[in-house]
Amino acid sequence: MPMLSDPAQKYRPFAPVNLPDRIWPSRQITSAPRWLSTDLRDGNQALIDPMNADKKQRFFDLLVSIGLKEIEVGFPASGATDFDFIAGLVRGGHIPDNVMVQVLTQARADLIATSFDSLAGAKQAIVHVYNALAPAWRRIVFQMEPAEVKEIAVSAAKMLRDNAARLPDTDWHFQYSPECFSSSELDLSLEVCSAVMDVLCPTPEKPIIFNLPATVEASTPNIYADQIEYFCRNIPRRDAVVVSLHTHNDRGTGVAAAELGMLAGADRVEGCLFGNGERTGNSCLVTIALNLYSQGVAPKLDFSDIDAIIETVEYCNQLPVHPRHPYGGELVYTAFSGSHQDAIKKGFAAQDARNDDIWEVPYLPIDPADLGRSYEAVIRVNSQSGKGGIAWVLDKDYGLKLPKRMQAAIAPHVQSLADQTGREMTSADIMAVFDATYLAEDGRRLRLLDWAESHAGADRIFIGTLSIDGREVRLSGRGKGLMSSVIAALSDAGGPVMEILDYSEHAMGQGTDVRAAAYVECRLADGRIVFGAGVDEDVATASVRAILSAANGA
Repeated sequence: MPMLSDPAQKYRPFAPVNLPDRIWPSRQITSAPRWLSTDLRDGNQALIDPMNADKKQRFFDLLVSIGLKEIEVGFPASGATDFDFIAGLVRGGHIPDNVMVQVLTQARADLIATSFDSLAGAKQAIVHVYNALAPAWRRIVFQMEPAEVKEIAVSAAKMLRDNAARLPDTDWHFQYSPECFSSSELDLSLEVCSAVMDVLCPTPEKPIIFNLPATVEASTPNIYADQIEYFCRNIPRRDAVVVSLHTHNDRGTGVAAAELGMLAGADRVEGCLFGNGERTGNSCLVTIALNLYSQGVAPKLDFSDIDAIIETVEYCNQLPVHPRHPYGGELVYTAFSGSHQDAIKKGFAAQDARNDDIWEVPYLPIDPADLGRSYEAVIRVNSQSGKGGIAWVLDKDYGLKLPKRMQAAIAPHVQSLADQTGREMTSADIMAVFDATYLAEDGRRLRLLDWAESHAGADRIFIGTLSIDGREVRLSGRGKGLMSSVIAALSDAGGPVMEILDYSEHAMGQGTDVRAAAYVECRLADGRIVFGAGVDEDVATASVRAILSAANGA
């Protein structure tokens, strides 16, 4: 069936919130929220093959190592697998004293009691109960009036209170979700949450958590932010309430909705690592946390070894992290485009020259090294790449710092190979092209066998033994310097007439392994420009090899 030419016949736009004096757009996030991972519950129930106990334990340990202090560990009333895992965490002493686990339950007496039983003996824990308030759910799923769904919530609150009294050795905390909050009437959500507060009597020292989920993302994130600000303004005893966000990604803006919800006054963010969750997923805790980090706000979560985290998440979830996933994807710090590579290369050079702690490299919003990534993968070369990327690889991997015009000269040779093979160029591929073009002497017309120099007044005399077209030839030449004397010797022997336009050299390596690299740019008698390069333990020999390299190119 084709898409409708007029979708307004079938779909209705989401109504905005009447909040003309909203203040969230002018705010700035200056501190990290409370974080809750729901990977072991919401994330797990979204998997084709749910995690077994071993994978859950491995994932739990990962979350603790990252720094999560609140972790939703499951739905204990759903069956023995979740119940036994949660009870095992408690009985086995796997929960650090500074970590609070959370369980989810529907608003039914038997399920709530089972949830408390799974946590019996825990030092502290959160029991999270929910029921849906939205009109479509009331009308289609439950066939209830607003007063009836309110009574479900109030009854559940009483069950939380009574079960906590039944197990007094645990420091119990409570969370209530008006499920489908973002699709519900705001005043009904406030009325129900206020009634729950009347039962549980939260205080600023021990607040209640109200989780306000975008269970199905139904609007643009600014409307969700308006809903959060409206709720924060109107909920009674705001200082005894923790407003928590649980955004899904149906419209692709789950992260944005969470960030705007924080601006609107929320205190806590729920989500999954790398955005796993039902349908299109939950908001991504990695993205939200590192968005804060890139703005100079400490997220209080540790992603300094992002690849090890990805390895565990992929193993436990049996789902890949997309190569372009923000911050964590394999390719997110990689540039193939020539102009991007050139800008990044210059950014790193400027960073080194400034020698300060401020990160400012074009196209890289965060320093990959902060996440345990090396710079080797920042620039990768294919047929779309330019001179900057090629120069970067030769510098970082081989210590060859090509002059700018020589970078442009080698680029077509590398791009030609990329076009021929139709694949990404490895570091070895690029070096092989550079070697064949400038450094290799085997098979070339001119090959240095030996050389020496002497002085005649202010002039220098080059005396060399070369292989020319396979024949050993001894030749000499006089000039003002070593390189001009080499050029004179070649010219006297019938070689090309060349004029040096540019020369540079630098050391490669350190200590006893140091070598010299020399680069030369020459103009031929017919106006053509040729480049040469030479590498040797001796800097003078490297410069001689560079002149012969240019002559071979001529």
